[in-house]
Amino acid sequence: MRTRTTTVSTGLAAALTALLLLTGCTASDSSPRPAAGSTAAAPAPVPAGGSAYEGPRPQDQNLLAWTGDPNDAGHVTAQSAAGVGGRVTLVRIVLREQITWSNIWLGLAGLDPNAQLSDCYLGVYDAGGTLRASTADISPQLMTDAVAKPLPLAKPFTAAPGTYFIALLLNGNWATNALTLKATGAGISVNAGLTPPNLRYSTVLTGQTSLPATVNLAEQSTGTINTGWASQWYGIS
Repeated sequence: MRTRTTTVSTGLAAALTALLLLTGCTASDSSPRPAAGSTAAAPAPVPAGGSAYEGPRPQDQNLLAWTGDPNDAGHVTAQSAAGVGGRVTLVRIVLREQITWSNIWLGLAGLDPNAQLSDCYLGVYDAGGTLRASTADISPQLMTDAVAKPLPLAKPFTAAPGTYFIALLLNGNWATNALTLKATGAGISVNAGLTPPNLRYSTVLTGQTSLPATVNLAEQSTGTINTGWASQWYGIS
């Protein structure tokens, strides 16, 4: 009798131990396990706007402003002397902050070594049509080095935020497809949604040998623009 009691007690204890072990294993297996790599740092937050990329800015190329990214100015525009000689060609630019305007950068694409140029100028008109500054005659610079080049204003000026028009005046004789300028490729479409005096690309006046002190922007014309005189690229420094 004593022996039987000992055997039953011992068996019950063993069964209870096994049950406790089984319960412990089940509880351990049901616990969530850390995912692989869970110790890695959380990803950096996405900046406002959904992207860390911003397009090129003039300051990236040591400029103060431009009419567009020069990387997009892959087109070459040409016109005959009869087509644009003596006309003031205007390209609008909008400044978002005040700058000291010292140079106009022009993309000279091709040269005519036999050209006879004179009375060629670059200048800046404000939104009221008043000439704010101009270069000296740039004819010599149009005969050398087909690159983007800065052409200095005779007198730098402080340009407040607002709308300005870069003016180009060409005079002389040259081969139409030899003297060429870098441009956006946009001609007719550049003025989509606009009317004078706010055209982005236009011409005014004829028969000019210097940039006049004022121009009437209400007289902006697209007649020459629509024949393929594509919008020139300009930079400011």
